[in-house]
Amino acid sequence: MRILGIESSCDECAAAVVEDGRTILSNIIATQIEVHARWNGVVPELASRMHAEWIQDVVDKAILEAGCSMADIDGIAVTARPGLAGALLVGLSFAKALAWATGKPFVGVNHILAHLYAPLLASDIAYPFIGLIVSGGHTLICRADGVDDISVMGTTIDDAAGEAFDKVAKHYQLGYPGGVAIDRLARQGDARACRFPVPFLYKGKQKTYDVSYSGLKTAAIRQLDQFWNPEYPRTDANLAAAFEKAAVDMLCGRLLDAARDSGIRTVVAGGGVAANTYLRSVLQQHDELRCYFPPLALCGDNGAMVAGMGYHLLQRGDRDGLDLNASPRVAGFRKLKG
Repeated sequence: MRILGIESSCDECAAAVVEDGRTILSNIIATQIEVHARWNGVVPELASRMHAEWIQDVVDKAILEAGCSMADIDGIAVTARPGLAGALLVGLSFAKALAWATGKPFVGVNHILAHLYAPLLASDIAYPFIGLIVSGGHTLICRADGVDDISVMGTTIDDAAGEAFDKVAKHYQLGYPGGVAIDRLARQGDARACRFPVPFLYKGKQKTYDVSYSGLKTAAIRQLDQFWNPEYPRTDANLAAAFEKAAVDMLCGRLLDAARDSGIRTVVAGGGVAANTYLRSVLQQHDELRCYFPPLALCGDNGAMVAGMGYHLLQRGDRDGLDLNASPRVAGFRKLKG
């Protein structure tokens, strides 16, 4: 069963053909990094326009590279939520028109859950597992019992992890995309240069699996003098290393608590921040856990993860009508729990 997956939730215009939910026949990603680099962040209106200009060519290339024609495609999956509303509408409208014109079954996919599916394109992973979804817009710790059967255990109460990376990088002009720039600089720095605060969150007397990045972001941007260790030179590399360590250690601490308390020893990470070098090294040091990450090419937004998840939805008989609308909100997962 060959599924065409289309992704346009933010600034990557992507399409892929995946067979039987595992075999990637093609994976085309047209990035808009150069378009948005001037502003050190995604400009939603520009992203929507670029999607409208590129999507036909991207889909055509995905089908061509897969060595098939549209007649060989058994179904179409497209990101329907969450994301930038205008960008989502471009991909969704294109997918609906293509499904109508060709008579192919069509299904909308949740972008967040697709990120969690990305590691399954490269590895055999049994459910249940503890999922970690970390990107520029979302930070989520969950229990996964199926491709769309997710119980939320913890999330950010304010900023997403990737957003914090991006904002700190933008403030100090470290480079764009911010997460990549900080990761690269951190390898040359010393994390002991700053003693950043790490919050512990409680509901009553019970510690939660939630995280908070607004305080860490403020400390790095507005209160750096207060937390800098005077024994170390104030360099971009040292700042990057210290910030990265504080951000990742907070996240990994909650994740390890969730795995320990649930008794589940398999951890699966997805999303752009899952490419972070330090995050991968910290989790892989825990021999008691089986940790899975997507290949680096599948950490960012891509059509393969959408097609892979769409395969399972279409195989069990899920279909969406042409009245399906895009939504920028997280709410509305299929069978989301929590």
